[in-house]
Amino acid sequence: MTEIDKIAFIEIQGRKILSTKSKGKFKYYIPGGKREKGESDEQTLVREVFEELTVNIIPGTIEYVGTFMAQSDGAKEGVMVKMTCYKAKYNGTFHPKMEIEEIRGLDSNDSDRISEVDKLIFRHLVSIGELN
Repeated sequence: MTEIDKIAFIEIQGRKILSTKSKGKFKYYIPGGKREKGESDEQTLVREVFEELTVNIIPGTIEYVGTFMAQSDGAKEGVMVKMTCYKAKYNGTFHPKMEIEEIRGLDSNDSDRISEVDKLIFRHLVSIGELN
């Protein structure tokens, strides 16, 4: 089994979760990404959120949401994505940057538009009453 280690930013507004779609892709993903060598979860979260959404995470406000694992979309069987999720306060306004083409709020009715690991995260957020 191969594991892809990713950090994700959970931002819920109006009972929908902030999701992004990259250029040339069809599925939406919770913003975040892979850590660079030597980075902590917090450092990865801050860097990825700024690179993709142009907002600054406020240090000291980061809260762990959960860790979820599922088969990686489009990868051979046994390639798993481990997504460690955090909420945080931030400064700024969301704007797509780098590979991000679109930012949209999604809910549990959008399960056909998201990855397998995101489906687990959506189910968790629905179960605790944060997401429609």
